[in-house]
Amino acid sequence: MKSMNKIDLIKECESAGTIGISGHIRPDGDCVGACMGLYLYLKKVFPEKEITVYLEKPADIFNCIKDIDRIEQRYGCTDEGCFFIPPRDVFFAVDCSKDRLGRAESLFDAATKKINIDHHVTNADGTGDVNYVIPDASSASELVCNLIEEEYMDVDIAMALYIGMIHDTGVFQYSNTKPETLQTAAKLIGYGFNFPKLIDETFYEKTYVQNQILGRALLESILFLDGKCVVSVIDKKTMNFYGVGPKDLDGIVNQLRIIKGVECAIFLYETGTLEYKVSMRSCGKVDVSKISAAFGGGGHMRAAGCTLNGTSHDIINNLSEQIEKQLIDGVNA
Repeated sequence: MKSMNKIDLIKECESAGTIGISGHIRPDGDCVGACMGLYLYLKKVFPEKEITVYLEKPADIFNCIKDIDRIEQRYGCTDEGCFFIPPRDVFFAVDCSKDRLGRAESLFDAATKKINIDHHVTNADGTGDVNYVIPDASSASELVCNLIEEEYMDVDIAMALYIGMIHDTGVFQYSNTKPETLQTAAKLIGYGFNFPKLIDETFYEKTYVQNQILGRALLESILFLDGKCVVSVIDKKTMNFYGVGPKDLDGIVNQLRIIKGVECAIFLYETGTLEYKVSMRSCGKVDVSKISAAFGGGGHMRAAGCTLNGTSHDIINNLSEQIEKQLIDGVNA
C-alpha cells in the first residue's frame, strides 16, 4: 500500500506487537523531536506494546525530552560488536528515506510493515509500504503532530515536537515556515512548557569551546564566485585540538549563510581519511537539494547535505561547478 495522504497511526499499529522507530544518521533536532514525539504518543496509546527508538546518541541539549534515555543505541554492528534485533511488526523511518537510516536500515527492511514519515523533497515518493511525505512541510515533527489524535496529546509529546520544529525552521525564520506551521506551534505551546527557555537551551546556547570552533570556522572561511559563495573546512586535527565532535559543529553553516552578499554557504568537516561531511545552505538562488542529490545526499532546496570522498579542495571544486551553473542559469532565466 502506498499513500501520500494523512495516515491513521493507531490503525497502522493496532495489530502490531513490536514497533521500531528510527531516523537518520547524526540525528538533528527535528529527527530527535519527531522520533521521540512519535514514541511518546504510541506508548501512551499502546502501553502494552514493545516500542523502541533506535538512534545514534543525540546531543546532550535534548536531554530535556522525556524518556530520551530509553533510546536504544546498541543495534546492528558497532565497535562493541553486532547486536541482532528480531524483525519488528511495524518500523518507522522518520525524517529521512530508508537509505539514510544507517545501522537501522536493515531493521526497516526486515519489518513486516514499513512506514516512512518525511518532508525532504529528495524523498518525495517515500521508501515505505506506507508513506506520509509532504516536501513543503516545515519539519518531520510538524508531520507527526498532524497525525496525533488530540485526546492523547500531552505536555511531554508537545515539547518534543516543538523542539523538532524550532530546529528545522531556525525558530520560525526559514522559508519553510508557513502559516500552518505557526498555528501548529501555537497549539503546542498551549500545553504549558517553558518555550523561551527551551529555545535558548536547545537552539541558541553554545559552550565556550563551541563558540571557539565557530570563530575558527568563520576566521578561516573563504569567499569565492565573486563573493556569492562562502566555504569553510574543519579537519580532524583542528577538531582534536579543540576537543570537539560533529555535534559541536551544528549551526556553523547557518552562520556562514548570513554573510552579506552570500547566496550559498558550504561547510565541510573531516569524518575519515579523505572523507568529509558536507552541509550546504542557500538564500534561494541555488537549489542545494539538487546538488546534494547529484552526489548521493539529500535535503531541501535551501538546506541539504552529503558525504563526499577526496581532498577538501577537490570537493569544493566539484560543488562550486554545480553552484556556478545554477547561478548563471538563474541570471539568464
